[in-house]
Amino acid sequence: MSLRTTVLGQQAVITELQAADRRRLAAITELLAAERKRQVFIKALKLLKALQTQMTAFQRQQGPTKGPTQPDAPEEAGSSS
Repeated sequence: MSLRTTVLGQQAVITELQAADRRRLAAITELLAAERKRQVFIKALKLLKALQTQMTAFQRQQGPTKGPTQPDAPEEAGSSS
């Protein structure tokens, strides 16, 4: 009877260890997924920074742009075209 109790106790420990291992693997999987998302986010930020740098350089070459926030300068009075 003592041997049976020992075996049952060991089976219970094994079952607990297997459950803990599954939880550990699930946590690792979640961490890996979070790391992949972080890497994609970092890559997107680097691309945006590169685009911002290119846009700034382009604007310096072209001069200020005219748009809704920068209307055309008023023409001088008396000038004719």
